[in-house]
Amino acid sequence: MIKVGLIGLGRTGKCIANSILEQNNMEIVAAICSPQSIKKGMSLGALLGNKETNVKISSSDELETTIFKTKPDVVVDFSKPSATMKNSLILSKMKINMIIGTTGFVNEDINKLQDICYKFKNGMVYAPNITLGVNVIMLLSNIAATILNNYDFQILEIHHKDKKDAPSGTALKLSHEIKQGLEASGIYNKSVPINAIRAGSVVGKHEVFIIGDEDQIKISHESFSRKAFSAGAINAINYIYRKSGYYEMKDVLNLKNILSEYINGIGSQEVTNR
Repeated sequence: MIKVGLIGLGRTGKCIANSILEQNNMEIVAAICSPQSIKKGMSLGALLGNKETNVKISSSDELETTIFKTKPDVVVDFSKPSATMKNSLILSKMKINMIIGTTGFVNEDINKLQDICYKFKNGMVYAPNITLGVNVIMLLSNIAATILNNYDFQILEIHHKDKKDAPSGTALKLSHEIKQGLEASGIYNKSVPINAIRAGSVVGKHEVFIIGDEDQIKISHESFSRKAFSAGAINAINYIYRKSGYYEMKDVLNLKNILSEYINGIGSQEVTNR
């Protein structure tokens, strides 16, 4: 049985909690909110409207004590960047594996997360978007960039009006994947503009526009509900359990190997054609 802790009990965190409770190989042993939250001291079951768990919600300023008492194998963090950076150091020192779904990090933060993970030799999955669909469009965008390197790439992302960071972590990761694809084909320092819209109650939509002189391609993904996030979280929990090292969702979903096989296949084809 995988013992799971949750940090961040917003809309996504609650959806993930309900999904964990449906799993036969997982149990929630800790639920943690911010010190200012009115959820502190509540029963997680009462918050979820689910009587399957009586876990009491504790505050993140009691994180070390809570973790020591409950001993989770994996902690899923959907809080905010400053909190996650603090949490990651405490959890890594305690040899607790992590899934980080928090967004809004700068590159320096991501480098620090990697350094913390390697220093304390715990397991960590960094997942600015944890859904299967979005990670597939990242793979497709990378492949498209290797082939259509003379086209222009732009990203449009739309989220609900309460989302704090803009552009989203997913959009930034998409941009990174496109630039990696371009660099693999010998194109460097090409701009990939990102346009962000915050409106209504949109769960999340990302579009990659690939525009040439004569035609265009659009790769699009939209989440209809937060159940897409919880499905990805379940995959990540199963993956990182008893592992060490720093990973991303493309590792969890084996997309890195698929991309590698594709690139190697292109190389082999070029050799054959010669």
